[in-house]
Amino acid sequence: MVGGGSGTASAANPIRIVVAGDAKTGKSSLIVTAAAVDFPKNVPPVLPPTRLPGDLDHDHYPRTIIDTSSSPENRGRVFEELTRADAVVLTYACDRAETLDRIYTYWLPQLRRLEVKVPVIVVGCMLDKRQDQSSFRLDQVMSPIMQEFREIETCMECSALNKLQVHEVFLYAQKAVLNPTAPLFDQEQQVLKPRCVRALKRIFILCDRDRDGALSDEELNAFQVKCFSLPMQPAEIQGVRMVVQEKLPEGVNERGLTLAGFLFLQALFIERGRLETTWTILRKFGYNNEIRLSDDQLPPPLKKYPDQSVELTSEAMEFLKKVFFTFDVDCDGALRSAELEDLFSTAPENPWNEAPYMQSAEKTALGGLSLDGFLSMWALMTLLDPIRTVESLIYIGYSGDPAAAVRVTRRRRLDRKKQQTDRTVYQCFVFGPKGSGKSTLLNSFLGRPFSEECTSTASESYAVNVVDQPGEHKRTLVLREILSEGVKDLISKRDALAACDVAIFVHDSSSESSWKAATEMLVDVASHGEATAYEVPCLIVAAKDDLDHFLTEIQDSTRVSQDLGIEAPIPLSTKLGDMSNIFQKIVRAAEHPHLSIPETSAAKSRKHYHRLVNRTLVFLSVGAAVTVVGLAAYRVYAARKASSSSG
Repeated sequence: MVGGGSGTASAANPIRIVVAGDAKTGKSSLIVTAAAVDFPKNVPPVLPPTRLPGDLDHDHYPRTIIDTSSSPENRGRVFEELTRADAVVLTYACDRAETLDRIYTYWLPQLRRLEVKVPVIVVGCMLDKRQDQSSFRLDQVMSPIMQEFREIETCMECSALNKLQVHEVFLYAQKAVLNPTAPLFDQEQQVLKPRCVRALKRIFILCDRDRDGALSDEELNAFQVKCFSLPMQPAEIQGVRMVVQEKLPEGVNERGLTLAGFLFLQALFIERGRLETTWTILRKFGYNNEIRLSDDQLPPPLKKYPDQSVELTSEAMEFLKKVFFTFDVDCDGALRSAELEDLFSTAPENPWNEAPYMQSAEKTALGGLSLDGFLSMWALMTLLDPIRTVESLIYIGYSGDPAAAVRVTRRRRLDRKKQQTDRTVYQCFVFGPKGSGKSTLLNSFLGRPFSEECTSTASESYAVNVVDQPGEHKRTLVLREILSEGVKDLISKRDALAACDVAIFVHDSSSESSWKAATEMLVDVASHGEATAYEVPCLIVAAKDDLDHFLTEIQDSTRVSQDLGIEAPIPLSTKLGDMSNIFQKIVRAAEHPHLSIPETSAAKSRKHYHRLVNRTLVFLSVGAAVTVVGLAAYRVYAARKASSSSG
């Protein structure tokens, strides 16, 4: 997508520039003159889409210009065209000041209401009609407007009659689409934008082959050849060094151009209007207009069944371990906030600063991530968004085959048949009514202290950690808290349980209503699994064991677990720290996917019915066989009798 428009600018689908403005502001004349070179004598009210040939500029990029009507009855069509634009040209008449006022009182606010987020070129037409040219300063008039409306890329004035700056209007619009300022540069602060800095830092590191923190003459030349296919002469390299050293002494050292100097050069190019230089560099390293890696730099979406999951490969895990120890600069065995930000400083942003990753892993006493916590976060992101994992790996320096960084696991359905699994990351759905202790259980899993305050969870949350199992092997467990009000909606989807390895049902053991609500959820989930063939092992968790149980809690929970054919409820108290090895038990259930699967009464009835049918079929088969044998014996007897009679 180019410039945020709905179409993709290419030879087959050119840049779409929509021209809008008040009536009689020269829209159609501007377009006709650009297309036909000569000023037209008769211009229709609205032109059909006009294709400007690519040979009118050195980029040879075709452009389609869309004229718009000024009639109120056609306003809806105008708005539709604006939402499809790659760039917008807003016109005013140079001899009518009120049409310029309308640009910032009506047209620019209207573009925002329509959520049109593309470059805007403000153009004054009919410059030849302005009587007093000397008293009007376009920069003074437009400066406050451009301060308020940052989407304005540039403003200019032209004359179709005198053929003055007509082609430049659409050339600027084209450049604004292909090389937009907004993603790169904050014009108010006059600095590179953070995402641009992060991308350029990654490019600098990739080009700094000897990792000495500076680009030598040889490295700078290799960078030049990669981006522009032209080597730099020694005098040119020396010239670059001198320019940087004069303005920014720390931008150059004895080893070459530093990161600060590299960033200074890019800002200088942009300030001088040479945005195409910076964009060429970014695109040579695989970035798109959002300054993210473009799709062709990433593996295609993974093809998998709903009951398959995605995990990191051992190669990616080893890379991440090396990264962890590289950025653990104080060698305290944890990545603190500043170290983590430094690690992700070559990515567009820290992917873990947003839901659902924030607060989803265990932190050390000083707020850092241990190696297990660090790898757990990567496991969670890979489970939920594997392509973003691969993208993030590339940003932080992974140079292997991106497709080899992750693997698709075997289907859970097949795991149940084989009665084993090769997964190393398990996802557990945590069900339970409000106040049952779900959130407290997740907090306990992350080593957080117990709190008496009961806070309602507003959205689904995750907790991920490493669980030590007997035999010195570790598994990563992801707990996903399912909101009680969202259970019905969840199980209305056929594949709702496909990604689930284990489901646990938490109830407050002191509350009979909590128990009944959890039991209903258990039966609903079990029934859904039976209906969709996505059965999952289920465990019942009796939370708040430190409180007095309701009168029949033990008998009721034991009866239900026996009726469903699953383990007895697991009592625990997060307040007392008595967790009954709940997390190890969850992992054990995931490792034996054929066990602890509940069987509802409806399933038992169906199974009993199928047994009766099978027995009946067997009886009928045996009866039919006896009949056939009897008939055959009778025929033999009859044949022998007839033979003896004739003898």
